[in-house]
Amino acid sequence: MAAAGTHPVLARTWTAAPLVGLAALAATWGRDIGAVLVLVVALLLAAAVLAAVHHAEVVAHRVGEPFGSLVLAVAVTVIEVSLIVTLMLSGGDEAATLARDTVFAAVMITVNGIMGLSLLLGARRFGFANFNAEGTGGALATVAALAATCLVLPTFTTGQAGPEFTGGQLAFAAVASVVLYAAFVVTQTVRHRDFFLPVTAKGEPVDEDDHADPPTDREAWTSLGLLLLSLVAVVGLAKIESPAIESAVLAAGLPVSFVGVVIALLVLLPETIAAANAARRERIQVSLNLALGSSMASIGLTIPTLAVASIWVPTPLHLGLGPTQIVLLAITMVVAVLTVVPGRATRLQGTVHLVLLAAFLFLSMSP
Repeated sequence: MAAAGTHPVLARTWTAAPLVGLAALAATWGRDIGAVLVLVVALLLAAAVLAAVHHAEVVAHRVGEPFGSLVLAVAVTVIEVSLIVTLMLSGGDEAATLARDTVFAAVMITVNGIMGLSLLLGARRFGFANFNAEGTGGALATVAALAATCLVLPTFTTGQAGPEFTGGQLAFAAVASVVLYAAFVVTQTVRHRDFFLPVTAKGEPVDEDDHADPPTDREAWTSLGLLLLSLVAVVGLAKIESPAIESAVLAAGLPVSFVGVVIALLVLLPETIAAANAARRERIQVSLNLALGSSMASIGLTIPTLAVASIWVPTPLHLGLGPTQIVLLAITMVVAVLTVVPGRATRLQGTVHLVLLAAFLFLSMSP
């Protein structure tokens, strides 16, 4: 990661951006803001996103892979869960499908968008995008199991009316999610860490120290703190922007559910930029760790949290996907398996995933 040697002006900018963003968040929280403030908040949101990417790369450079991508994936998802719960508390019955729409959007954006973009960038520059099929395949299998258990099964269970789990079923899904996610993290960081390290075209580990000396412990801890502040600013400012986004969505004649897609796109911007940067440096495995790790964390952390929150949140929790969404998820998983098995990909595979993302976005706007 090219974190060391950052220009002093940029370093001050990345330090100030999350603090200014949090100040703006405190000043505008709970208020109706005009068009000028909407634009200012949007600019601060973009600055917070870029700051989050910078500090994530500093931390990742210090701790190495796969811990670096795990830090960003978990941090973003924890705050995404907080945003979902906050919106559900204030959204009434109309927010019953908010968690489903947001989590499904996160899966499609990460598996098709981030993964597809990374493969396209890597293959375009280096001819092939090379990665470790064993680690990536295990991550993809975990994502598929989580998505099927938590998002597909509620559509077909009969214990509760509608695409909703009963209390016992939701508890089982929550425990299963925790077990799957914990098993993957142990595999990624302890048992088979080498499966998730970047590789060259010959299958050899990429030298992680060929760009710059790693930051000091103090710099890494400072960046970790600023990363968390940046992510809070990103999600908070995204929530501030959400009424304007919702108004724009409704004015355009789009479904209300598309608001969740837009917010998911905003929240996942840091990971998208970080993954693209890694792909340009021939670290495709880092990009895939970010994509699949974020998808996994989005389900594996969200569902258990919502299972606990459902005890006091009065809003129904409709997790089951509709027929169109199930078809898109099935196609995505089949294509992803075919992409992962060879251990390398061309621009074709990246393009296929991006087209699937485009299909998801289009059908979200025009169901």
